[in-house]
Amino acid sequence: MTDFKLTPDMLTFSGVFYPKGYMFIMFPLEKDAQQVAESLGQLSDKPEVVQLSPATVLREVGQVDDDSDVDLPSVGTEGATVRKYIQLARQGNSALMVKADSDEEAERVMVEVRKVPFSYGQRYHLLAMEDLE
Repeated sequence: MTDFKLTPDMLTFSGVFYPKGYMFIMFPLEKDAQQVAESLGQLSDKPEVVQLSPATVLREVGQVDDDSDVDLPSVGTEGATVRKYIQLARQGNSALMVKADSDEEAERVMVEVRKVPFSYGQRYHLLAMEDLE
């Protein structure tokens, strides 16, 4: 598992979080996020996995301090999604960001994710976002 580092390629031109080629999944309990990260690390084809604390989601993804109001531009679905991440992080949700280049890789990840409760997830394609269930 690697540490999260926000890079310019994870942002839209307007600066909103949009990590193409990744899944971003939020969990009410940090232990569940950790369990999923560990189980993904045991797969034969180990995906890149990054675990984010609620504070990291707020600071890096949401670009807000813990208690500040968010003033994201109204940029459509990706802005609304980041606002959802902020709301969940403020409730204590942790996140996993997992590299998934294909539908098969995404489904392997979701098999592990579905073993525990998760609150919200998105898969970021080049031009579209996919709700994860």
